[in-house]
Amino acid sequence: MGKIEVLHPGLYSSLQDLGRHNFLKYGVPQSGVMDSYAAKKANLILSNSEAAPVLEITQLGPKLKFSEPTQLAICGAYLNPKINESVVRNNRIISLEKGDVLSFGKRVIGCRAYIAIVGGFISKKVLGSYSWYNGITKFEMLKKGSTIKYSSAERSLHSLNATVKVKDEYLNENVIQVFPGPEYELLSSFQKKVLMESAFHIDINNNRMAIQIKEPLDNDLDPVITGPVLPGTLQLTPSGKLIVLMRDCQTTGGYPRVLQLSENGINTIAQKVIGDQILFKLIEIK
Repeated sequence: MGKIEVLHPGLYSSLQDLGRHNFLKYGVPQSGVMDSYAAKKANLILSNSEAAPVLEITQLGPKLKFSEPTQLAICGAYLNPKINESVVRNNRIISLEKGDVLSFGKRVIGCRAYIAIVGGFISKKVLGSYSWYNGITKFEMLKKGSTIKYSSAERSLHSLNATVKVKDEYLNENVIQVFPGPEYELLSSFQKKVLMESAFHIDINNNRMAIQIKEPLDNDLDPVITGPVLPGTLQLTPSGKLIVLMRDCQTTGGYPRVLQLSENGINTIAQKVIGDQILFKLIEIK
């Protein structure tokens, strides 16, 4: 068994998988990776299960020292990763030797990157998931001096006759695919036009629970009865604030649910940083 020593934790780094399902009725958030496409791709490159836990890192990456040889893949945001000061690329198998150090530099594009390790990280599963969440799991994020375990069994992937087609265009895209939400039809024609034809920007207030939109939408809707919400639900507050709920969001809410982001939409907005422009594109339900 190998161990990763956290020399520097980065801005917000945590173990995540595809989420904690079937517990919403108990008020337990789904959690899981913010960008499921990038996380699944990193595991695919290493022939892991797509549900294997990965390390999600946000904007400022950690500095990690590996105690045993292994292989990993980094997908999603490009944060200038290096092994012992030698630059490595995203979307590739990266081999490490005993004592190697993985670090990150200046962010180039995107917000969140994902590190998968061959065989998966070793962690405790809680309520059917490896995803860290404060109050449910022992850890919430990496801390300096902490360790993460991984399998040290060598499994060479260089001889595999397979390739992975990489589609990272979404890191540059600003179009967010959405479906009409339960209260969408309560909006006036003018409100719908503004919502679907205006450019919006990511507000400073954003995290794994929710991403707020800087520009308000004039709101004269009556309050609604508290109802279920999901990751990707776009709520409209009485003040006109637009809030996109993300993976660690609550399970119910009392604001009108005017839009629901598609999975692609969630992945795309998860890669945006403060000030980035976005446009909502309605997907018609046939």
